[in-house]
Amino acid sequence: MKKKRVRVVISGHVQGVFFRSFISSNAKMYNLKGWVKNRPNKKVEAVFEGDEHDVDKLVELCRQGPPGAIVKEVDVKTDRGLEALSGFEIRH
Repeated sequence: MKKKRVRVVISGHVQGVFFRSFISSNAKMYNLKGWVKNRPNKKVEAVFEGDEHDVDKLVELCRQGPPGAIVKEVDVKTDRGLEALSGFEIRH
């Protein structure tokens, strides 16, 4: 099982539509570690780490978003990561 870690930044109408909760619940379902937060520029940023296939699935879900979201762009970068991740959290 190959591990993967990515940092994604989602733009569009993505705040105020439960995007962070949507990402968090799906990350937990796929047993991924990481975090998600709103950025001051109205974007949502997240880091996912885990099985490569499951990380890719969550990135695809970010392209759709929850009901009410209008996703315009998802910027995905491979993240080498220095922080030790345990579990998945919504950061404020």
